[in-house]
Amino acid sequence: MKRTSASARLVLRFVGRFFAVSAAVLIILLVGIQFARAIDQNVAMAHELSSVQSDIVALQHRRAQQRRELIRLQDPDGAVPEIHDRLRLVRPNETMIFVSPAPAASP
Repeated sequence: MKRTSASARLVLRFVGRFFAVSAAVLIILLVGIQFARAIDQNVAMAHELSSVQSDIVALQHRRAQQRRELIRLQDPDGAVPEIHDRLRLVRPNETMIFVSPAPAASP
């Protein structure tokens, strides 16, 4: 009888250790998955932040160009070329000459 109880204890000890190791591996696996998700979210947010920052720089550049154009158009001397180009209007005693590109030379 002592032999059966000794072998039963060994089996129970083995089963207990197996479940303990399985539980530890499962916990480590779950923690690893959570870290992987967090890292993936951080990488996605970094890409999005980079995209937003480049959009901000582009918009600031466009705003500066529009501001320069606004200042130029507020000045009468700066508005005249724009009037000529867009509206095709001229001052009295002015003439607008349209130049078309020369046709391609045929061999």
